[in-house]
Amino acid sequence: MTASNTMTVSKLEVVGRAGTVALRKVRIVRRHSEASDVCSLDLVADDGRALPPFAAGSHVDVHLGSGLVRQYSLCSDPADVSTYQLAVLKESVSRGGSVAMHELAVGAGLVISEPRNLFPLALGATSSLLIAGGIGITPLLAMAHTLHSRQAAFELHYCARTPARAAFAERLRTSQFADRVVFHFDDGAEAQRWRSDAVIRAPLPGQHLYVCGPAGFIDHVLQTARAAGWPEESMHCERFVAAAVAARTSPDDPFEVEIASTGLVVRVGAKETIVEALSAHGVDIPTSCEQGVCGTCVIKVLKGTPDHRDDYLNAAERAEQQMTPCCSRAKSPRLVLDL
Repeated sequence: MTASNTMTVSKLEVVGRAGTVALRKVRIVRRHSEASDVCSLDLVADDGRALPPFAAGSHVDVHLGSGLVRQYSLCSDPADVSTYQLAVLKESVSRGGSVAMHELAVGAGLVISEPRNLFPLALGATSSLLIAGGIGITPLLAMAHTLHSRQAAFELHYCARTPARAAFAERLRTSQFADRVVFHFDDGAEAQRWRSDAVIRAPLPGQHLYVCGPAGFIDHVLQTARAAGWPEESMHCERFVAAAVAARTSPDDPFEVEIASTGLVVRVGAKETIVEALSAHGVDIPTSCEQGVCGTCVIKVLKGTPDHRDDYLNAAERAEQQMTPCCSRAKSPRLVLDL
């Protein structure tokens, strides 16, 4: 289920953790098949003006109606704000977003948020190692454009099952930084296949690593980097699903949440989220990703012990009893929420 968002499209604003976030009306001016099950959408402002500037690694929230909101990385060159480009993989097991996006045609209107960046480049790095798995190429594509424009040292390694599944392959091969791009295909010659230990060696002073793709791929890359001596502060990743959620296999237990301001107590079932349980009782918490990676829904816990399953909060924020109710649960029988 998707919880309703606190949004009024006519006012073009949404209330979230950071306060009121501006929304914009855009329309699709180009739709293109980039790879098997991957299409790109080029968006322009509905009023014809330039879109807000964005930095490499940024994403936008796409509002698809009926409370459905999904995040997509901007993969266009940040130097050009006349158009935003998104790329969407049609998931075999979709929560609705990828299917809805693939059904959109040229001329269709959308409502999007202004860009937010949870995956920024360290522009002071001496060099950058970019590693993409599948659709994870999208934020790294914008990074490559930025690093090239700054004449910065970098390599981009792109891993895919087959060439047919490698989105933007031709764009990369004909880019001005094509000599810094290495493709790795599972069905290709042995010499070009991905071997993390051959690519991820001991870090150079000031070097940074960026990885995006499936959860297992990200974990493997980060584990290899740690074994090679990379410090945590030099490794950066963006996940499409929080690692704790993806790895969960055991069934969940029900628990209770209490609203501190009203005393309302709500039972959260084994197969529902805190957001869903509260929404059924008229308490709406703004959400976006619903998977613990964006931070829109973060709330404070006054009593009880959260079971954190997000990839957004850091250790200090968790120690302050903040939590993401879209995916995290409880280790204690009850949580008292600062609502």
